[in-house]
Amino acid sequence: MRRLLHCTLIFALTLFACAPALADPALWVAKSPTATVYLFGTVHVLPKTAQWHYPALDKALAASEKLYVEEDDDGNPVAMQALVLKYGMDLQHPLSSKLDAASRARLDKAAVDAGVPGGATTLNAMRPWLAALTISVAPLLKAGYDPKSGADKQLQAQFKAKGKPVGAFETAEQQIRLFADLSPELQLDLLHNALDDYAKGPGEIAKLIKYWQAGDVKAIAANGTGGMRKHYRELYAVLLVKRNRNWAQQIDGLLKERGTFFVAVGTGHLTGPDRVQIQLQQLGIHTERVH
Repeated sequence: MRRLLHCTLIFALTLFACAPALADPALWVAKSPTATVYLFGTVHVLPKTAQWHYPALDKALAASEKLYVEEDDDGNPVAMQALVLKYGMDLQHPLSSKLDAASRARLDKAAVDAGVPGGATTLNAMRPWLAALTISVAPLLKAGYDPKSGADKQLQAQFKAKGKPVGAFETAEQQIRLFADLSPELQLDLLHNALDDYAKGPGEIAKLIKYWQAGDVKAIAANGTGGMRKHYRELYAVLLVKRNRNWAQQIDGLLKERGTFFVAVGTGHLTGPDRVQIQLQQLGIHTERVH
């Protein structure tokens, strides 16, 4: 069975998790004569009881003067709703008109099974990419995973509570357009994969989170992004390679400044052959894993 949607969710929401026994995620550092930049892979949705801090991580956080995360979502629901309406809804072309009878029946069933608010009626107003993500994410939210407890959200709250600034590499609009600008064919492929695999999501993601907690970057790369890199090069380039190159350039800019910075991005971006560290290496910047 294809694993396109499973891979996509790593970058859309990165990783979902159960409460793990270990707390040992990987941490890297890059240095220049004037600056230090820590690189930390995050998960964006966690149960409230998840433990992921350790002394070396807390020391790096305390030393950092500014946090950088993936995107500049400031928790403004009105702004986010406007973006979803602009890029994710299509009232003139109902989703059902793009599907055959068998797929429409599967869509109706998935809406009920996944607990999508409003059911198939809600999905019918969406473009395929948004319907695919909704079908996949809804069961995880139903199971109690909390977006507010994601590692990146916790870090943002921690820095703001101490009066430290928070920056971002992308805007919320840029992230949404990663999916909205996909070809119609690939969007439908995402949807069909969601209909195939939505029930498996919690179990698959639970395995990946164990690798993250153990700091097993090879396992994350092999199980999280390897399938996309092999079978869906276009999507892999859009969601990972191009963004990693862009972020590396921004990190290069940070290293030209003065101070200590903490970069927290989805862990999939820090693993695999096209990871941020490789992009930094191509810019002549050395990174070292410190935990």
